[in-house]
Amino acid sequence: MSRYFVACDLGEERGRVMLGTLHKDFLTLSEVHRFPNWPVQDRGSILWDIDQLYQETLIGLRQVGAYDEPIESISCNSWAGAYLLFHSDASYIPPTYHHADPRTESGRKQILAKTPWASIYEETGVGDTTNSTLFQLAAEKSRRLRQADHLTPVADGFNFLLSGAPCVEISSASATQLYNPATKAWSELLLDALRLPPNLLPPVVPAGTKLKPLRREIAVATRLEDAQIIASCSDEFAAAMVGLPVQDGEEWACLHLGSDAVIGTELAEPLIAERSLELNFTHTMGYKGSVLLHKQTAGLWILEECRRFWAGTDHGLDDCVLAHLTSGAEPLESLIDLDDPQFATPGDMPLKIQAYCRETRQTVPRKPGPVLRCVLESLALHYRKTLDQIALLSGRQFTRLYLLGDARNGLLNHFIAYALQIPVVIAPADSTAIGNVIVQALAMGHIKSLAQARQILRRSFKTTTITPHASVWSSAYDRLMELTAARIEATPA
Repeated sequence: MSRYFVACDLGEERGRVMLGTLHKDFLTLSEVHRFPNWPVQDRGSILWDIDQLYQETLIGLRQVGAYDEPIESISCNSWAGAYLLFHSDASYIPPTYHHADPRTESGRKQILAKTPWASIYEETGVGDTTNSTLFQLAAEKSRRLRQADHLTPVADGFNFLLSGAPCVEISSASATQLYNPATKAWSELLLDALRLPPNLLPPVVPAGTKLKPLRREIAVATRLEDAQIIASCSDEFAAAMVGLPVQDGEEWACLHLGSDAVIGTELAEPLIAERSLELNFTHTMGYKGSVLLHKQTAGLWILEECRRFWAGTDHGLDDCVLAHLTSGAEPLESLIDLDDPQFATPGDMPLKIQAYCRETRQTVPRKPGPVLRCVLESLALHYRKTLDQIALLSGRQFTRLYLLGDARNGLLNHFIAYALQIPVVIAPADSTAIGNVIVQALAMGHIKSLAQARQILRRSFKTTTITPHASVWSSAYDRLMELTAARIEATPA
């Protein structure tokens, strides 16, 4: 007998309603409805269009209902940082601000004037991030907070709109920078600093908590009368970790590639300490009490900036030509430190790369192929540095990396394996939605354990493993670390 589950996968750039089907220990996933999710400008503010996002989600649920299959459960996952406010009658209080709205920086200054950064980190284990719920709330209007009955992150807010049960799942609670993973409760220190009204934050529940059936009026409109709403891993990164086909007993880490990158691993307990604070690592609670130690770092944005610059010149090249030119360029000739502040801001990125190489007395890449090869190789070595930091903090020796994101960048994927000198597994593209469905199936009792779930994943989804060679990358890594150290020493205090 087939079992059907719906994952509402809400990301910062797009949303999707996905149908998961579990049949005889084999899982399939189908995209039912896809829709964009972009911030909007309104009178100088940057906002999320929550009404549109919710209506698109309902459209997807109606399309699922048209299949006339018995849907067991539904759950939502989303990005971290943004939050929804609700009246006591369960109606939404607009707007929901984007983390890039100018008010976030104002809130940050207000909080840091009251509470030292080290104390915030000790309380929450969340690194310095631009999308902090804590900083956004510090800039919130007191009038809106007095009107609100409760506050939730986006995915938990959508689960509430679908079920009528207000709560916050533990993974998204820990991503707010308001939750203490050691005490497993909302931080009293930070709630006092914000002067939040009592009971504004709902109870925190573990992943896999059954909430309520789909609200009657929505069930009738979507023809999903028997569906149960479940709080799976509401935070998208935590959901993705559940969706990895991890082998039993292996020491693994995960890299999610996007405009920014996130690299991390799964622990049994938090490692909130001075060293993790210095290195800016974040702790997110995962499934069954696990702790996800991870860091947001440089991603594909620098490549996008290079392409954007070339697209505006007479040398505009398509991706296929750029890939060909990159693969033909001289290997490991020029390297850059992705932590250098100049690479974090927009501008003529090829010129910045050339200037860095000139200042560090390396060969200056002048054409698109060598420039992109420099970027790709430097990214790969940057991820080795970050993985070495995780190994230092956790005391682990990693034997495998699971790679999420755009699997089409084969050259970068191979460079990452060569730089790390461990096998790199290209994970299923839909790992976040897969993890959402897996937690639902566990909650409904159709999968008995996470170990069994991961057996199902290995059976159901094809993966590709890149085995490293070319040990010359280790000497290139040493060279990049020497360049970085010398540049830091030469920088005036």
